[in-house]
Amino acid sequence: MARLPLVVIVLESLLLAGGCGGQGEPRDGGQPSEPTGRLQPSDLVYRGAFRLPDGSGGSSWEYSGDAMAYRPDGDPAGPADGFPGSLYGIGHDWQKYVSEISIPVPVVSAGRNPEELNTAGTLQPFTDVRAGVGSLDVLQEMPCVGMAYLPAQAGQTSAKLYLCWGIHMQEGEEVHVASHMWCEPDLTGALGAWRIGNYSVYSVNDYMCDIPASWADAHAGGRRLATGRFRDGGWGGQGPALFACAPWQHGNPPAPDTVLGATPLLVYSSTATDEPPYHTMRDYHHADEWAGVAWLTAGNRAAVVFVGTKGAGDCWYGLPDGTVWPDEPPYPEDPEGLRGWWSTRFGGQMLFYDPADLAAVAEGRMAPYEPQPYATLDLDNVLYHITGTQQKSHVAACAFDRERGFLYVFEPLADGGKSLVHVWQVRP
Repeated sequence: MARLPLVVIVLESLLLAGGCGGQGEPRDGGQPSEPTGRLQPSDLVYRGAFRLPDGSGGSSWEYSGDAMAYRPDGDPAGPADGFPGSLYGIGHDWQKYVSEISIPVPVVSAGRNPEELNTAGTLQPFTDVRAGVGSLDVLQEMPCVGMAYLPAQAGQTSAKLYLCWGIHMQEGEEVHVASHMWCEPDLTGALGAWRIGNYSVYSVNDYMCDIPASWADAHAGGRRLATGRFRDGGWGGQGPALFACAPWQHGNPPAPDTVLGATPLLVYSSTATDEPPYHTMRDYHHADEWAGVAWLTAGNRAAVVFVGTKGAGDCWYGLPDGTVWPDEPPYPEDPEGLRGWWSTRFGGQMLFYDPADLAAVAEGRMAPYEPQPYATLDLDNVLYHITGTQQKSHVAACAFDRERGFLYVFEPLADGGKSLVHVWQVRP
């Protein structure tokens, strides 16, 4: 009996090293099947973290983490260490430039010491991919950005890196700014920008991910690009929003300012446009921060996960010390500029949604506010930079290697001013 734990450990290591085989991909090369089961938090195994490289191209990884995308064919000359491919990421918050990096073997540091971790290498230096996009030039006030990498779609001759852009306050002329674009994998050829349907900009232009082809073909007319946003205060919806779109269905490229068709997958009531009674995500707080999305698959199981910072306890608009901001003056002093939505405490968290529920929404069998998370995973037990109960931005953007089941997640400010990248692997 003493040998059983060792056997179990060895088998688990071999299975994880072998990867997840994509989304129900058949061995005979036939059409992949659509997963029908739910992934659970226990299916995610923590593999460790790695550091980001030094700055390049006029920017750095300080104050980074807003967007991330995985490139399966990136870093072809890299070591055969079980972590092929590359990651695109958004760097310093002031520039929002894009860089491509290699993926080193993650390390579990018992003391959470960044010095014990491996460091990624720069494959492409930071580049301003917005150059020439035009209408995006106005997006300067607290900008947010999402990013996803997809292979060449119908009518395309190359893979594309898709991006979307927004700002914290989009009023007046900014409301009508086109927000979505693409560029080539070498960070050239920026084209756009395009709009997403007639939906609120506060619900469409922050995080992005790819949608498995079999699901998109079956439920969303082949729209393989997921885009969405959560804006504090419930302006874009009282919970994370998500839409499926396909810019390539409107031309290669679509004309500037093209309105892209979009399939709603998840949209809760907005405090800006809807009236009570509101439809909200369970345990919703106006102070929540959902920063990344990934469509996880492993064999016959799947989940759409959102990563971010979840508020708990009381929630109020004002200052972190509990001061509620009055509707009329006199207003309290705010020397550090901390006015905003606060909760009693915050924690890094991952929400799990059932793709079957989102399919029901796409097909009109459920309202877009009906799906609810079926599970959550707390992330703080592996994070390096937890400074107090009211710390915001525990985790940021994420990206998924579908073939091997690796989920990559940014943790801002965890390595001095830099982010760290944490890695989980989905059990096959």
